[in-house]
Amino acid sequence: MDCMKRLATLAFFAAGMATAADLTAVHNVYLLKMSKGFDQFLANRLTGGRVFQVVTDPKLADTIITEQIGEAFEAKLGELFPPPEAEKPAQPEKPERTDDSIDPSMMTDTVNKLSSPASAFSRAKGMVFLVDAKSKQVIWSAYGLPKDSSSKELDRTANDIVSRIKRDLKIK
Repeated sequence: MDCMKRLATLAFFAAGMATAADLTAVHNVYLLKMSKGFDQFLANRLTGGRVFQVVTDPKLADTIITEQIGEAFEAKLGELFPPPEAEKPAQPEKPERTDDSIDPSMMTDTVNKLSSPASAFSRAKGMVFLVDAKSKQVIWSAYGLPKDSSSKELDRTANDIVSRIKRDLKIK
């Protein structure tokens, strides 16, 4: 619990240090799926307030809005923006093996159990990060924890976060 308070305080100060100049370059945002459908409420408030254009194709986005950063976020970015495939050099053919050459210790489960990496930190509820799609830098963040999971409360929290973005952009 103490760790979450520290993280929230750090994010609060980080959001205060973000300059409006970083936000003025933002036009199109892509929202990653958030808990309790919060991304839908945030998209509604962002477009309704004419703050940013919400896009459904991540390749068209200047920034990405997410509720978590870390290894899982990096893995998701790898899915959304796969690196260009480099041409692989031809590998020499390996001689065929006979059944006698198979090592029984190599007969293990080949399924990748870590297809989505787990973070060492638990998810900090209530955090929203605006991440530049090209540089992968967090350019703005805010903390806004809904009191409950009702639609009214999620909408109120989304409105609070969008109001902070407007204030930092100096939009009325």
